[in-house]
Amino acid sequence: MKKKQKGQAAPGSGKRPKRPKYLMRLYVTGATPRSTRAITNLRRLCDENLDGHFELEVIDIYQQPGLARESQIIAAPTLIKTLPLPLRKFIGDMSDTKTLLAGLEILAASPSQVNRSIEGRSRR
Repeated sequence: MKKKQKGQAAPGSGKRPKRPKYLMRLYVTGATPRSTRAITNLRRLCDENLDGHFELEVIDIYQQPGLARESQIIAAPTLIKTLPLPLRKFIGDMSDTKTLLAGLEILAASPSQVNRSIEGRSRR
């Protein structure tokens, strides 16, 4: 008898594979407009796409500079996704939803996005 691998539904069960839990830290600089936008955008993205399968910790680097140094934060807002692997870092107000979803591997990038990305790199 075959064992069911974690995250996969049994054949014919009609269940979708279990979604991994996302662990993320968002580093912000106080209550600036850019920080507020990043928090709002990221929470909305997670609520709409991760269905409760996430933990988001918001860290104000003014109040906890040691954590920023430890994570080598050089700009804010910065999002670090630690799980699921691989680790990813994003800088900005998290308003580019399509890029963020693709980078977090929540939704795959469309072929046209991939092609534009490759074409942009070859022109440099």
